[in-house]
Amino acid sequence: MLTPRWWGINVFLLLSIPFCVFMGSWQLGRFEDRVDSHRDAEARIATDKREAARPLDDLLPVTKATSGKQATASGRYDTQLLVPDRTLDDRDGYYVLTLLRTDTGRALPVVRGWLPGTPDPAEAPAAPTGEVTVTGALQASETPGSNGVSARGGLPEGQTGAISSASLVNLVDYDVYDAWVTLNQGDAGMRAVPATAPGGTGLDLKAFQNLGYTAEWFAFVGFVIFMWFRLLRREVELARDAELGLVPDGDRDGNQDEAPDGEREPERSSPSAV
Repeated sequence: MLTPRWWGINVFLLLSIPFCVFMGSWQLGRFEDRVDSHRDAEARIATDKREAARPLDDLLPVTKATSGKQATASGRYDTQLLVPDRTLDDRDGYYVLTLLRTDTGRALPVVRGWLPGTPDPAEAPAAPTGEVTVTGALQASETPGSNGVSARGGLPEGQTGAISSASLVNLVDYDVYDAWVTLNQGDAGMRAVPATAPGGTGLDLKAFQNLGYTAEWFAFVGFVIFMWFRLLRREVELARDAELGLVPDGDRDGNQDEAPDGEREPERSSPSAV
């Protein structure tokens, strides 16, 4: 235990264990912060729904503070699209998304409701005509491939995988707000789509990655301790075998094995130079 090799092993052990415990605790803290953030965001959604609606432009751009706030806007409904692969209460269905042309020249994506089954334009209720005023929860543009948003392409005409200005500007010939609104009450008998917590506050993939990293760091602590005991056990066994004469001293010291009975192979002289 007092050899330089064991000094190095022991120093590594004493340094690695606190480091792994610190990193594991830090990752666990990150996960707990995300859990608390998720709870606060869910509670804030319920609180925001009881607040008075504010004009849309007063709440832009969408941030964690304004996401979920009640927004109101006026205009005329224009293009209608269907958003497939959306679940509600564990049932498959789709959103009915209609763009509201406002006086600003830009259109606000409005989710008027949810319908079960596969997207069917014939079943989606037509939007009201004339000037309308909508009120609903403000939401940030979605990112394809995250938080359950479909990233598949090749959708039929009249469908979009994500509710985002980047996707919608390719489907219409006018500017679109970098935000969207989900109505508090579903239109034409459709079910209302509840608001979701803003990105970075939910129990998403990153949150569970933090939890996975926590387990890895603490598992590494156990692995280091296991390897230390294994090396120590091997050292003790070699020492015991050497005392019993079962292992030559050269094996314990890391030297080459000697020939049996102390015999050594005679040295061979190299051929004489001509």
